[in-house]
Amino acid sequence: MPTGAGDAADLFGRVARPFAPAAVRPAPAAAVAVRDAAVVDVGSNSIRLVLYRIEGRAILPILNERSAVGLGRGLQESGVLSPDGVTEAVAALERFRVFLDARGVTDVIAVATAAVREAKDGPAFAKRVAQILRAQLSVITGEEEARASALGIIAGEPDASGIVGDLGGSSLEFAVVDGGEFVSGMTLPLGPFALAGACGGDLKAARKIVDTIVSRAARRFTGPRETLYAVGGAWRAIARISLESRGHPVRLLHGYELSAVEAIDLAKFVAKQSVASIASVPEVSRRRAETLPLAAVVLERAVKRLGVKCVRVQAYGLREGLLFARMSEDERAGDPLVAGLEALARRSGGIAAIGPALESWLEPARAAMGAVFDADRDSVLFSAACRTADLGGRHHPDHRAELASLETLYAPVAGVSHEERVFLALAVHHRYGGRRDPAPLAAPLRLLREEGRDAAFKLGLGLRFACTFSGRAATLLDHAHLAVTDQDVELSLTETGKCLYTSAAERRFLHFASALGRDPKIVTT
Repeated sequence: MPTGAGDAADLFGRVARPFAPAAVRPAPAAAVAVRDAAVVDVGSNSIRLVLYRIEGRAILPILNERSAVGLGRGLQESGVLSPDGVTEAVAALERFRVFLDARGVTDVIAVATAAVREAKDGPAFAKRVAQILRAQLSVITGEEEARASALGIIAGEPDASGIVGDLGGSSLEFAVVDGGEFVSGMTLPLGPFALAGACGGDLKAARKIVDTIVSRAARRFTGPRETLYAVGGAWRAIARISLESRGHPVRLLHGYELSAVEAIDLAKFVAKQSVASIASVPEVSRRRAETLPLAAVVLERAVKRLGVKCVRVQAYGLREGLLFARMSEDERAGDPLVAGLEALARRSGGIAAIGPALESWLEPARAAMGAVFDADRDSVLFSAACRTADLGGRHHPDHRAELASLETLYAPVAGVSHEERVFLALAVHHRYGGRRDPAPLAAPLRLLREEGRDAAFKLGLGLRFACTFSGRAATLLDHAHLAVTDQDVELSLTETGKCLYTSAAERRFLHFASALGRDPKIVTT
């Protein structure tokens, strides 16, 4: 038995019973537990070390090292791991261990997947990996791998519903998720290395193999299948080709969406390309390019045979799922977007308490800001935007609007679509830049509807006024009360509040009231 295989189920012990994510706000900053944990993922195509800073519900990567070693290359024919791949993997793992020692990281989760569990020399290699890392290595089953990937999707999208497809070098894991719960999972021998051995490099033969296997698997699925959550480096690289060719204005793969028709056309296009042509795409290595035609065939046939409506590219997967499985129920109940932005604000030196305080203080004006998405999403985005209000504090005043808005747009957080990212970035721009034209966001703004732009403008000006009045000290917001009627925006000030209501605060209050289309009204108590 491979090293640690008998203990693999322990990775999931805390999520044995179903759970339903709830829209609960993160705990106050002072109560959030902060810890570092590393995941070493020994895959069939690459091995990766990711070091995470975990702050309550937030899972933030702080070091990401990958080495494409190709352990599973030739496995179907030889039955053993690639000798060159083993040599490169050992060198990479020794390097990983040096990084972990230098950073003092002791919490290490190490897993190996298809190639190691299938190879005749897998147990010996697994033992060697555990010795190098000085950590237990769990060689997980295909079903456990599918479950971990599904939990990773749920970690980033609490209400996820659809099919998770995680394509590795030797296998394809499918999992069904419904309303944020894992339903079932399976593993299929459809990774590019395995498929190459079965079809001999003939793409026509590969399509027939994939059709047969996926059609058989699809009959076992029960639950929603409108969305395919695409996980894995090969499918992300294919999505990169689409993003580059379309000039997509948000240069980020996580959350990038394609309709079923777009995904099929893209996959057919990639399958026809030469390795040299694929490798010319930015951020696609030659080694990755060699596997993409077959990965494209799998994507094309899977989308057709599963009957999904859209493909949503994901950066979260197995590694995040393993971390999510270890969270308490209270931690899992939070929203990943709100928690992630709150953690980033803390990291940037912001005053963590101001976000929740602003959310409560501006609540009377929220309805007047207008609807953008739907009631639930608007509530989450309003909460998230309040967490960004101190994100630019460390930047030079002349550049805060630009830098803070771009930082928000590309924040390493989950639970947010590309359009929602633009909404938040625009709100941050107006929080720091006032009514200034958001020129740096000109291209991304193509993704945001007019009602979204209007609501972000109002929200940004509200944050701008509240932060000016309070000096970003949460307790000082208690010296003003905000009320909004159909005609007025009323600000009731205490004696201390009158001291805080300076000419700058007055100017920004007038701008906020004007944006809401109401008359400003000051009441002193």
